[in-house]
Formats: sequence, structure tokens, C-alpha cells
Amino acid sequence: MVLKNMIMVLVLLLGINSAHAENINSARQVVDKFQTELIDVMKNGKQLGYAGRYEKLFNAVSNSHDLTKIIRIVVGKEWEKLSETQQQKLIDTFSKFSVSSYAHNFKDYDGETFVFDSEEETTRGGVVIHTHLNIPDEKAVKFDYMLKEIGNNWRIINIIANGVSDLALKRSEYTNILQREGFDALIAKINEKIDNYSKL
Repeated sequence: MVLKNMIMVLVLLLGINSAHAENINSARQVVDKFQTELIDVMKNGKQLGYAGRYEKLFNAVSNSHDLTKIIRIVVGKEWEKLSETQQQKLIDTFSKFSVSSYAHNFKDYDGETFVFDSEEETTRGGVVIHTHLNIPDEKAVKFDYMLKEIGNNWRIINIIANGVSDLALKRSEYTNILQREGFDALIAKINEKIDNYSKL
């Protein structure tokens, strides 16, 4: 009877662990899911319009990117100089900008497909997912996704397109504006870009 009870406990524990494991997406699964959602939005881009694409991509971006970590890395030491209210406003504005950027840039579909190339671990415990976007009659675009594990979830913290780091580009631009023109100027410029994306 004791043995039978022990077996039952083990079965239950294994069942719980298996269910828990199923809820944890690997770094590649996070990227695959995000790219699938991008292609789906592209296929329906014209019908959805900007507002529809934004709505569809809001959760897709929020669930795959660590937007708070990204903006903290982007502004670097300037982050500590901001008040908590300013920090939250920057996170919210940057999040809107990130989604609007995808909604603007991935609006048409001409048979594009994302292809997984390889996966590698970084020395700091992160993972890089190497992929490329096949575009009919054009040169493929290489996308390298850098991810970090946050709790039990993998999140994108940087995307390198054809060797150009999105994080590095934004870091140079944002810190320069913060240092020279101040916080309000940075928020205004990000909002201006959001507004332009919504009109194009």
C-alpha cells in the first residue's frame, strides 16, 4: 500500500512538472510565434489598416519583447536621472512606439516567409536566434534576435537586422536627445514618430 501511494505521488508530481514545462516557451518558440503573428498581420494588412494592425500586434509585441528592459538599456545611465513618473511615461511611450513601428513596417504581404537558421547561447546566459526573411525577387533580410530569460519566460531584448543593431541605433539617438534637449523633447520626438507612422 505504501509503495502504491508513493507511485501515485510520483505520477502526480511528474504530471504537475510536465504541465509546468509546457507553459514555458523556449527562446525559439517565442521568436517563431512572434514571426508567425507578424506574417498573419501582413497577410491581412490592407484590410486591417493601421489601427487594426496595431491592435493585433500589441499583445504579440508585449508578449515577446521585454520593452521595459529595452528602454532602460537604450537610455543607459540617463535612466537613473529620471523620476519614477518620467520612467513610467517613457516605458509607456516607447511601448506604443514599438508596436506602431511594427504596424507601419509590416503592412503588406507579397509571399514573404521567415526561416529559422540556427540558435546559439551567449556567454551571459542569453540566446540568439538567427533567422532570415525571404522576400520574393529581393535579397533576404537577416534577423538575429537576442533574448534573455525573465523568470520562466524568454523575451527579446534586441533585434539585429542585416548586422545593424536596433538597440545601438536607438541608444545613440535617445541618449543624445536626453542629454542635449531633455526628457520632454525625447517624449515629443517619439510621439511625433508614432503620429507619422499612423498616417503613412
